[in-house]
Amino acid sequence: MSDLAKPLYRVAQIRQAEQFAIENLQIPSLQLMQSAGLAAFKVLQQRWPQQKQISVFCGAGNNAGDAYVLASLAIKSGYSVEVFAIGAIARLKGDALLCAEAFVENGGVVKAWTADSLVTAGVVVDGLLGTGLNRRVDTDYAAVINAINAAELPVLAIDVPSGLQADSGCVLGVAIKATVTVTFVGLKSGLFTGQAADYCGEIIAADLDLPVSVFEQLPIAAHLLEKPKLAKRPRCAHKGHFGHLLLIGGNHGYSGAIRLAGEAALRSGAGLVTIATRESHSGLLNIGRPELMCHGVEDLSQLQALLEKATVIVIGPGLGQDQWARMLFEAVLASDKPCVVDADALNLLAEQVRRRDNWILTPHPGEAGRLLACANSTIASDRFAAVSELQQRFGGVCVLKGAGSLISDRQQIFVSTTGNPGMASGGMGDVLSGITGALLGQGFSLIEAAKIAVYIHGEAADKAVLADGERGLLASDLLPYLRACLN
Repeated sequence: MSDLAKPLYRVAQIRQAEQFAIENLQIPSLQLMQSAGLAAFKVLQQRWPQQKQISVFCGAGNNAGDAYVLASLAIKSGYSVEVFAIGAIARLKGDALLCAEAFVENGGVVKAWTADSLVTAGVVVDGLLGTGLNRRVDTDYAAVINAINAAELPVLAIDVPSGLQADSGCVLGVAIKATVTVTFVGLKSGLFTGQAADYCGEIIAADLDLPVSVFEQLPIAAHLLEKPKLAKRPRCAHKGHFGHLLLIGGNHGYSGAIRLAGEAALRSGAGLVTIATRESHSGLLNIGRPELMCHGVEDLSQLQALLEKATVIVIGPGLGQDQWARMLFEAVLASDKPCVVDADALNLLAEQVRRRDNWILTPHPGEAGRLLACANSTIASDRFAAVSELQQRFGGVCVLKGAGSLISDRQQIFVSTTGNPGMASGGMGDVLSGITGALLGQGFSLIEAAKIAVYIHGEAADKAVLADGERGLLASDLLPYLRACLN
């Protein structure tokens, strides 16, 4: 696999880069602000080439300075420019104040925003609140943001949509719903997970022409995954080269979950796939998919023979939490085989914390909250911190599912942006666990298997919705696309 991943940074790291450029490379801070405003203006011109009317909203920080630079350039280029300020220009400081004064000197007029102000045409430029926001948006700014969103006009957000926390992707009360976000110096981690997908629109990065040396000394918070490229299989390959995967689950009423995981594993290239399930299901699960080897398991002796043959185990899809489920779960924990732990197996794990280095955990936020004994809101408030804590507590590799799924091992965090809201339906996690187990059985490392699986899982869903849309997407709809995505 070629590991292509773009670096993501936290706000503090971006500020460190800017400070390095100012102090070590003697790039004036005002020049950086002017470069940011110019970059945003170029995006405006390229994205809306026919639109010559803009409304620019400016707050009281450096984000406003970037917006004033854009507004000055727009006036010089013959745009009709209307600037609304939240608070007086005199409240600005440093470079932002200089850029605001330059806008006025260029013939610009700054209007105070009032409840009666209307924006009915053109493109809105959001320069209200920048990357430093770490508290709930106050009443005045919230009113402006709500008015901009209600106008339903195209919006260009400068650096980050106002109201979105740039490290975590959380909305702090209310946030701008941007059409395009142009972000400066480096990609911010919060633009790609949490609630960000509903607010950022298209994300464009502008490095402000800073030299490579600025980034060489910068710690990286995470990596944004790009499509993996898998090597072709050897011509002399046989099924023994690609793992014997044992999937355990499918309690009474939940046979579909383990069937989905099994089919996903087959379509993801597993050499052999065996399912251990309830006796009453074993003769039914492979109807229509004879490649699945299904066994009824009601006692440990029946499971033990299957465990010995397996190279990788997936436990959890449709497992339940009754005595049968607990018996199988404890048997898997007693085994030294690499495994993928999902669904109810995670809920059982939450009852008694265990740590292993050869497993992949795949919780959704609710399961993550149970594993960490905290509220879902705590998970959502900083998904990066949550996935790191999960990995530190349980070992191996952890996948925190959701919009902008996160994958963590001891050293790095990866973010995948494939997938869509159509995946908000039952069985999607079962498909992911099957893909992950299949890749693990084919010899990929824990982190490689998790990264590829999460990316491909979302990509298959994206392909599946192209013809008929997101609403009504089924987990089984992904299965026909897995081969194409992996090949």
